[in-house]
Amino acid sequence: MAGFSTATISAVGFFIFFSAVLYLPAAAPVAALFFNYSSFSTGGSKDIRLEGDASINDTGGCIDVTDSRLPSMSNSRGRASYGAQPMVLWDRDTGEAASFTTRFSFAIVPQRQYGGIDNKGTGMAFFLAASYPSSMPPVSEAYDMGLTGQSADAVATGDGRFVAVEFDTFNDSIAHDPNTSYDHIGIDVNSIRSVVTESLPNFSLLGNLSAEIKYSNISSVLELTVWPIRGGSASALDDRWSYYSLSRKVDLKSALPENVSVGFSASTSTSVELHQLCSWYFSSTMEPKAAAPQPTDALSPSSPTPGSSTSSGVGVVAGATVGAALLLVLVLAMAALFARRRRHRRSQKGRDLLAPKELEEEEEDDDDESGEPITEMEMGTTGPRRFPYHELVAATKSFAPEEKLGQGGFGSVYRGYLQREHGGGLAAVAIKRFAKGSSMQGMREYKSEIKVISRLRHRNLVQLVGWCHGRDELLLVYELVPNRSLDVHLHGDGGTTFLTWPMRMKIVHGLGSALLYLHEEWEQCVVHRDVKPSNVMLDESYNAKLGDFGLARFIDHAVGVQTMTAVSGTPGYVDPESLITGKASAESDVYSFGVVVLEVTCGKRPMSLQLDGDKKNSIFRLVEWVWGLYGRGSALEAADERLHGEYDAAEVERAVAVGLWCAHPDPRARPSIRAAMAALQSSDGPPLPALPAKMPVPTYAAPVASPDGGAFSYTAAASSSSGIMMMPSSLTQSSATTHASHTSDTSTSTGLNDSSSLLKHHY
Repeated sequence: MAGFSTATISAVGFFIFFSAVLYLPAAAPVAALFFNYSSFSTGGSKDIRLEGDASINDTGGCIDVTDSRLPSMSNSRGRASYGAQPMVLWDRDTGEAASFTTRFSFAIVPQRQYGGIDNKGTGMAFFLAASYPSSMPPVSEAYDMGLTGQSADAVATGDGRFVAVEFDTFNDSIAHDPNTSYDHIGIDVNSIRSVVTESLPNFSLLGNLSAEIKYSNISSVLELTVWPIRGGSASALDDRWSYYSLSRKVDLKSALPENVSVGFSASTSTSVELHQLCSWYFSSTMEPKAAAPQPTDALSPSSPTPGSSTSSGVGVVAGATVGAALLLVLVLAMAALFARRRRHRRSQKGRDLLAPKELEEEEEDDDDESGEPITEMEMGTTGPRRFPYHELVAATKSFAPEEKLGQGGFGSVYRGYLQREHGGGLAAVAIKRFAKGSSMQGMREYKSEIKVISRLRHRNLVQLVGWCHGRDELLLVYELVPNRSLDVHLHGDGGTTFLTWPMRMKIVHGLGSALLYLHEEWEQCVVHRDVKPSNVMLDESYNAKLGDFGLARFIDHAVGVQTMTAVSGTPGYVDPESLITGKASAESDVYSFGVVVLEVTCGKRPMSLQLDGDKKNSIFRLVEWVWGLYGRGSALEAADERLHGEYDAAEVERAVAVGLWCAHPDPRARPSIRAAMAALQSSDGPPLPALPAKMPVPTYAAPVASPDGGAFSYTAAASSSSGIMMMPSSLTQSSATTHASHTSDTSTSTGLNDSSSLLKHHY
């Protein structure tokens, strides 16, 4: 078998390719409907279909669904819908319906007219419409919000059918709106007369808003949640934080055809308001059917007609021929691959870790210095796999700017769509592209990520789909987690979702569950070493998924601690002992987890510059600040003020106590992640420790560096303000430098003795 040449394999491969072209029907790639727009622009939103007065506002990054110009915005109507493909709502053959989730941020802003009076009306709606592409009725009343051209009591038919969730800002009696207040939300089924409504306080639907709409194919329940984005319009009279919800069982199969368009519609009357769509995420579960196989005229000049016995016979023979040929080539290719690998391993025995300039050579052999992990993945039938470089280029439209999701220290992340291995359409992925000519640190992180996360399977870990290196580039392929990072929602500006207290607790529990799996439930202890909000991704239901394993290490359960050659992590989240001794352990991850718990509870970063008051230009340290409040018995004062008191007080107090317990300066006083989770999850769990009223000052010690090149010595040098900034007595600045992780929230750190320099990218 080892004697098969590359030319032989290429020739047989060409035969199979030629046979496949002749005998197998070409099927267009199909996929469930998925997209995610964090903002809109003329060049980057080409799949958005605009109708009526709708237009893209490049300056604000939003879609003006109605005309934004006074006075022409009176009696304005517009639609914005997704035009690249329809949504498959249900399957006629199986009777199965799709589930879907959509989230969007939008704005409804009254415009001043007629002597400075704020005028409002009539509202905005999310719709599923029978017509695809979307087709707005040529004539409609203002109260129809551009959804239909029929009277309020009529039931839409044919292509005019729709199901909508409306955000109505005027109680129009003709549309049978509730008359208790101006504002209400409702669900419409083929009629502008809602099947269910919920009256809201006057002027609730004004300013910047965010909404989530879900439909379950199990329960057939359509549910809506809408809430204001804090820091939004100052015109809202009710400054308290609140949210509103509405749900109704809706049989979408009876109401709409199999394929529908999805989008937004809005209208104004003589009373005017601006309707804007500022971000839009959509995900459904049902994929379009692949095109049915069709006979090709390339078979013969007199190809049999479809359905004839001759046609069936030809199909069977052709299928059997191609199947046998494919099996033969598979056997030959596998034999040649094994032989080639055996020769290559012999020639590469003892080879060191490849430098970046040798990536073209590494395309032939993925083994790293430990020998086996990448090869094991390649030969397995499940788990991550290596992708050809050209596939990832095509998946990202040649790494187009509009597909870029984020930028980090070692490269960029792009959205892409890849064909699933066993058919079934396209899968949305996130492709991490390391910068060309990556440093040795970048190479180490690339290999570490493949080695570590490829072996792990947990619902709260980001899944690695595959990897690629070639063309002097390193790429990692992950599942796409649509709601970006926890950091974005805690500290981001407009276009993000405000996290309620229950959402925050769910995220913390998910992160703790991931660490429990890494520390105690896998065959080895996995120390992540960079736990922070920017590495906690949020899925469509805002469940936490821990990612970025570039710094992670395996540690045997019996060992428990590993000393690293360089301190790594992100300032503010790194265990103080690790800064001094270089030790990495489960306890150091627990420290980072405690900081994240406090950050989620308080809404403040772990380190920042104080710009006001007597302490101007001093460094704010979250752990120290919270510990001070805890010591005075004022733990509730630490709660994020943006929550406006909408939280469970007992849960906040437990979160503060557990966060401080985990972030205790002395690792011996910290809980295991299992104990921390038990304390967080239930008031009936183990009692919390009685922490000291003042933050303890730790001491660490290690051997002294001798003149002949011995080990380093570290002495405790507690900061007078916090007791957490310890510096080694004989450690050079270069080795003391904390490695700044390559995610977007960190800076490139200099020396740790210059704490303010760690913050230059935060503020």
